[in-house]
Amino acid sequence: MVERHQKQIRLHGFNNLTKTLSFNIYDICYARSPAHREEYLAYIDEEYNADRLTNILTNVADIIGANILNVARQDYDPQGASVTILVSEEPILSEEKIHASASARPGPYPEDVVAHLDKSHLTVHTYPESHPDNGISTFRADIDVSTCGRISPLKALNYLIHSLESDIVIMDYRVRGFTRDVKGKKHFIDHKINSIQNFLSPETKRNYSMLDVNVYQENIFHTKMMLKEFELDNYLFGLGKNDYFEKDIKQIEMQLRKEMKEIFYGRNTGSL
Repeated sequence: MVERHQKQIRLHGFNNLTKTLSFNIYDICYARSPAHREEYLAYIDEEYNADRLTNILTNVADIIGANILNVARQDYDPQGASVTILVSEEPILSEEKIHASASARPGPYPEDVVAHLDKSHLTVHTYPESHPDNGISTFRADIDVSTCGRISPLKALNYLIHSLESDIVIMDYRVRGFTRDVKGKKHFIDHKINSIQNFLSPETKRNYSMLDVNVYQENIFHTKMMLKEFELDNYLFGLGKNDYFEKDIKQIEMQLRKEMKEIFYGRNTGSL
């Protein structure tokens, strides 16, 4: 279990540790006909457009306690979207407060300026695609939550997993750089962690099979998740379960599970 109450380290100046949480999230669907596949891609393109993704990342910023500095978003033709948000840890000093303080004129003191913006950001890119022959369509979202300082992207784990329909989740968490305490000692991580799984909800742990590959001495943590059970009707686009023969249903279930396993293990498993 994660130690919740730890003795705080008194730091010298700004906490320079950079913490990055990266997701690959996959949603898988079966759409038999070309028309159904086009409808699926259109649905995904609308469901995960730049506006909705911006709302998701804005909520992530609130969860981790970051201040939003700038938002850039873009929808693509024929499909896909990207959003990038620059964030800071410290509160932003408003122009009104700057001019209200005579000591800060004509501009703020160095300690009033938010730094390290290039290391504090939230990004998401989407990649909808479909197979022309076997009816499998897969939506992928790549998400990066990178923070500099005390705020932790791990707080947004469960929100992101549940905000996007996730059949497969592949996560990387890395702490880079170092910060110094008042005695000059370097600290290469400022919190205890032995697995990303420590920060997942009990419900998530029940619903997913998980695999860890961690490099503790480098502060690199890697976790893969695959949904244990699924209801086929939730994976059929254009037609329902009752529209297929029993033998077709079994074949479709095998195809969906094969797609999940290949993504989870990162290799092709051959034909069914």
